[in-house]
Amino acid sequence: QVQLVESGGGLVQAGGSLRLSCVASGSIFSINAMGWYRQAPGKQRELVARITSGGSTKYADFVKGRFTISRDNAKNTVYLQMNSLKPEDTAVYYCHALVRTSAIAPYYGLDYWGKGTLVTVSS
Repeated sequence: QVQLVESGGGLVQAGGSLRLSCVASGSIFSINAMGWYRQAPGKQRELVARITSGGSTKYADFVKGRFTISRDNAKNTVYLQMNSLKPEDTAVYYCHALVRTSAIAPYYGLDYWGKGTLVTVSS
């Protein structure tokens, strides 16, 4: 079993910053991509940012220049630094990881999700 636990959400005023963290634990052989998704009320879950084990990143257009994703492979942890927050960034933010649980597991790993952390940006 693999668990992803997010932290760092909360209430912040527009223009403020938050830093989300997500730690993966359990039966981990290796972790490929890790990332953050978000889901606002009444909307579908969407990609915010993703980072590979080698450090390559991908961002949604709506966060480019404001959010930065990073990871610490030794700690199985991914971070999301969110600056210049806007009310439309209000959502539950979910951590995602592609995890191999053994050497014979699928090469790209299986999908694991955290339970989410709420980010609320007030205007």
